[in-house]
Parts: sequence; structure tokens; C-alpha cells
Amino acid sequence: MPDNPNSRVVYRYVSHLTKDTLALILAGGRGSRLHELTTFRAKPAVHFGGKYRIIDFPLSNCVNSGIRRIGVLTQYKSHSLIRHLVRGWSHFKKELGEYVEILPASQQFSEEWYQGTADAVYQNLDIIRATKPKYILILSGDHIYKMDYRSMLLDHVENEADMTVSCLEVPVTEAAGAFGVMTVDDKNRILRFDEKPEKPTPIPGNPDITLASMGNYIFNTDTLLKLLTEDGKQPDSEHDFGKNIIPNILEDHKVYAYPFRDPETNALAYWRDVGSLDAFWEANMELITPDPELNLYDPDWPIWTYQRQLPPAKFVFDDDGRRGMAVDSAVSGGCIISGSHLKKTLLFSGVRIHSYSDIEETVILPDAVIRRNCKIRRAIIDRGCHIPEGTIIGFDAEQDKANGFRISSKGIVLVTRSMLGQPDGYA
Repeated sequence: MPDNPNSRVVYRYVSHLTKDTLALILAGGRGSRLHELTTFRAKPAVHFGGKYRIIDFPLSNCVNSGIRRIGVLTQYKSHSLIRHLVRGWSHFKKELGEYVEILPASQQFSEEWYQGTADAVYQNLDIIRATKPKYILILSGDHIYKMDYRSMLLDHVENEADMTVSCLEVPVTEAAGAFGVMTVDDKNRILRFDEKPEKPTPIPGNPDITLASMGNYIFNTDTLLKLLTEDGKQPDSEHDFGKNIIPNILEDHKVYAYPFRDPETNALAYWRDVGSLDAFWEANMELITPDPELNLYDPDWPIWTYQRQLPPAKFVFDDDGRRGMAVDSAVSGGCIISGSHLKKTLLFSGVRIHSYSDIEETVILPDAVIRRNCKIRRAIIDRGCHIPEGTIIGFDAEQDKANGFRISSKGIVLVTRSMLGQPDGYA
């Protein structure tokens, strides 16, 4: 609780703002750059960090920020995502004004499925009207980060903004062709928005840095309803916030950028788009370093999820040549490491490693089984895979290709059940 009267006033004020806010999480992403990892699941349902799914991060951010009216908009291959939401996020009390509701594409205002980010929200206008929020927080459902949305909401209100766009400060060279980029004045009012420009505009006073959109927005509800209704009538619109809504309202609406920084250090905040195999592997590998930038052990900002009730991880055998051990690794509940050596490896729940195997720099998703005498390095093993005895992965690219495995641009090997000739469908 704040320790002085002025802080308590601000705390109560922000609490009222969060109660007047409805969060809508866009979770229908296809995630095509993750290739076979999204064959049976949407990108927000992809596993991450040993026990979570990507969707847990924006959901946890909402709850930890005091925003407890949440809608999750689903579309592409949503079964595992919906199952996860029902199991892990259905405990809210609707009678207390809190809920996580699943909003699948249902053709409410159109004969089409969700056609763009703006259209996804437009097709749920009846739900927004029934909820009667004062503010709408629109979030991308497929990024990894921890963020207190209360600061952004307070900034939105103090600026008397119609819309606020959450942004990252990104080097101009990295943003080129990769992000929606904002040109702002010295008060962060957005003057121009360019979708993935080759020459991004730098921020005032710093020619090397530009403001890149995170895909998170706050709208005044009345403004949003009007904009979406007008956009829905435009046959030539792609019905997308970045491509259509933001560029079209800059002249006659107050639209501000909110640079996302670490609240304690004011340094650039942690944010990862794990939309490629390399980015997914790298972000998971970061978590097993001694002092990862993303702190999953922070009791003041827990990441909530659904998890099965599993026994503790177990390491067995202590014989020369057959010693169950994991070094610089993270091992989740229900795992058994039986006489094998793991180094810089992340195991999700329920993984079983049989004896005499060596595994290094590998991400192994839930319920996988590694048989004896396997050698694996720099790989991603999908959920439920049974790796046959004596399999070697990550040492010979040509052999990996011959075995039907996918190799990323940086040499990370993806292995799925279908590549192994095993019945697939695990999500």
C-alpha cells in the first residue's frame, strides 16, 4: 500500500480507472513463422518458459495491473488455447465484476471471420456496449513481457488522449522493415504512423532510436466505437489498427505514444516477439542464464497459468557414466532425468529422459520422452515426442534434413511427432 496520503489518492484514482477498463486480447494469430509448432495450435497457445503458454503473459499483466474484465478473441486453431483458458483462467467471479471471456470469431457483424485486428474488435461491438467500459485496452496475445498497464492508462487519461499506443524504443537499424513506427513531437503526441518503413523516423533528440509499436492500445470507448463503425463501412480498408485506424485519425484525434520502460530502472524494458523458431529458442535459453532479464521468480508480479498436479522433478542414478544431472538448466515438475546429463537445457512438465543421453542447449516441451543413448543439442523437441534410442540431433545438418527435421536459419533443429512418424495432434 502507498506510504503517504498523496500516493494513496493516486492509488485509489488508478484503481477506479482499471475498474472502468475492458481488456481485449487479440489471440487469433496463425504464427506461421513457427512452422510445425503451430500446426495444431495458435501462436498464443505455444508453450513457453517451462510451464506457461504465451497467452499467460498478457493475461497475467492484466490481472496484476488490476484489470479483471478481459475478453480473449480467438480464431485460428483455437482448441488448445480455449482448453487452456477454461482450465487455467475460469476461476474469476462474474458476480464481482471480473471475468476472462472467450470471444471466438462468430460473424456477429459480418459474413466473414476476423479480417484484421480492428475487425476482430468490431465484430464484438455488442459485447463492448453491454459491458459499458470507459476505456478499452487492446493487447496483442503473442508477446513475452511484463508490463503494468496502470501507468499507460494513467498517461492516457492525463494526456486527455483519444488513443494511446504502447511503444518500444528500438534502434533505427533494427526497426527498418520490421515494425510499425511512430513520428512524435517532444510531448510524445503521434504526428505520423508508418507501417514497417525502410527508413524509420528517429525520436526527437536521438537520431539512432525510433518508436516501434508493440500492438497494444488504449482507446476511449466512445471514440473506438465510432472509429470501428466508420472503418467497417469502408470496403477498401484492411480493417487493421496499424494500417488503417491509426494513420487515419492522427489529424483530428489526440493520439499519444507511451514508451515502455522498466519502472524501477527506467532502462529499456524486456519484450520479446517469439514468432520465429530462432526467437523462440533464444528467449527460452535466456531464462536459464544465472540472472535472466525476464524474472519469473518475482513474487510481486507472478505469471499465472494452468498446471497439472505433478510430483517433483527427480534425478536418479549416481554411477560413473550414468549420472542423472542437469547443469545451468531448468526442470519442471513431473520430470525424471534417469542417468543422463543435461546442460543449458529447459524441460517442460512431464518430460522423461532415459539413461546414457547427453542433451545441451535444448528446449523440450511437455510429455516428451528421450530414450537411451541419445545425443541432442540446439534443438526444440515438440510436445509428446518419443525420441528413439540412439538418435543424434543437432550434430549433422545434412543428416537432420534427411531425417525430416526442420532446421532454422541459425541452425536450431525442430523435431515434431509427425517428423518422427508418430501420431500427431498434441497441442
